[in-house]
Amino acid sequence: MHHKNIRLIIRKQLKRQYPNWKRLNKKTKKEIARKVLAEVTAEYDFNQDIQASPEELLGIEQQIPTEGIIKLDEMAQFIDMVNSSRVIKFNSYNRSPIYITDEELRFVDELLDDGIINRLLAYDGYSPVMREIFPSNLFRAELLKAIKYPEISYRKFCSEEYLGLDRKQNRVFVGLSLSKKTMIDHTRLSRFRSSLSFVQQINLLVYTLHYFYKSGLLGDCVVHGIDSTELANDCKVPLASLDINGKKIRIDNDIDCDCGARRNKRDKSVFVIGYRLHSLTVIDAKTGHSFPLVSLLAPANHHDSHFLPFLVKLAKAMGIDIKLVTADEAYHDKDGSLLREAGY
Repeated sequence: MHHKNIRLIIRKQLKRQYPNWKRLNKKTKKEIARKVLAEVTAEYDFNQDIQASPEELLGIEQQIPTEGIIKLDEMAQFIDMVNSSRVIKFNSYNRSPIYITDEELRFVDELLDDGIINRLLAYDGYSPVMREIFPSNLFRAELLKAIKYPEISYRKFCSEEYLGLDRKQNRVFVGLSLSKKTMIDHTRLSRFRSSLSFVQQINLLVYTLHYFYKSGLLGDCVVHGIDSTELANDCKVPLASLDINGKKIRIDNDIDCDCGARRNKRDKSVFVIGYRLHSLTVIDAKTGHSFPLVSLLAPANHHDSHFLPFLVKLAKAMGIDIKLVTADEAYHDKDGSLLREAGY
């Protein structure tokens, strides 16, 4: 595990000392990566006990359940509380069906309650007074881009071409005025995206799952499954690498990614550089239909077996009732730790 600890130390040091890493040119990154790698390995004591937590060694320390996550049953109470606390009861008129003709956007629009979204995404010190742009508007803008315009840049998306007064469907979906030339700046959208905490993201997911479970898509006989998907990136050649005790430590342009063994696939390399997405799904045993519930994103160099306990723990923190989990052999709980922690 020492090679993972060295990798963790390097990753933390680069992020702390070079917060604008992405803006550096490749030549500068190479020089920095080689220097930091040499310094850390030269000073590292292989006889020391590793103090880092398993979450840090696996690169998922930012995806661990913490205080503030709303469970599924609590989300129903939260929604009722927000609705009942509204002083002004607006009429049922909704302009969305008039302008939103796209069925997919209309479905999402009907699912979202801006008041609840604003409460879920509110930060410390947030006040809705005298605002033209609310968290719900920024969240809707993110959804619109992801659904309809994933291929374009944020700068182009936040322009007159896509959010101008003549793009009524887009403006109504986002919640922008049709009479005022209010626009969302791409830098503001970027800050919003990066400011969302893991708890806020999970609560948004729980909000969506609340309506999913109410939709009737699932029968009364379900099981849960876990599997992973490789997400390769374009980091072909590392900025710096070093073999230590038979283990290769590499630093890529994307600091968080790593190189791992790929599952047997035709016309594919035996290695993948990037990430592996570990997902928990719910499967209707009668229809065979499966639906993804929650995922963990980790560097590709870690074995699948490490992530089963963390996925189950996260699902339980969200209030997902798990009784039976099916997974391939790679997720085998060899030491029985999952069963012990779950109380089985």
